[in-house]
Amino acid sequence: MARKNQKAPWEPEEEIIWVSKTEMKRDMEELQKLGEELVNLKPSVLEKFPLSEELADAIKDAQRFKNEARRRQLQFIGKLMRHEDPEPIQAALDKVRNKHSQHTAVLHKLEQLRDRVVEEGDKAIADVLDLYPEADRQRLRQLARQASKEKAAGKPAKAYREIFQVLKELNDEEY
Repeated sequence: MARKNQKAPWEPEEEIIWVSKTEMKRDMEELQKLGEELVNLKPSVLEKFPLSEELADAIKDAQRFKNEARRRQLQFIGKLMRHEDPEPIQAALDKVRNKHSQHTAVLHKLEQLRDRVVEEGDKAIADVLDLYPEADRQRLRQLARQASKEKAAGKPAKAYREIFQVLKELNDEEY
């Protein structure tokens, strides 16, 4: 008589997931690398990370150490990282890495806005004033006219660059 769809009485009820020793070592090495990236950050940036006090102190110590002491401290940081949730730390680190890309994107948007100011004139200046109410309309109009004249005459684009600087200052004041 064959048994179908029945468990043997000696089999456990729950499924146990076995993790190999190699996989555990790999996970620990990843945590240690994450800790090393944290050590390489500036202290002012590191303050914004969600770290336990013990881990933050260990990272500060590792930033002071050289050679073998630093290597041992990095291993200790890896050990401390096992008790931390790495996801929020990784997310904060990704945000720091992405900051450069965000800054570049903002500069590209400002360049496009500058081009619109030179090409479209008052309509684009009105859009600038909607974005930055503290902007000086008269100064922007003057620079736009001057940039158009420079472009038509084939002169160096001094006013063109100055419009960008004005927009950049307005953007920096906003943040």
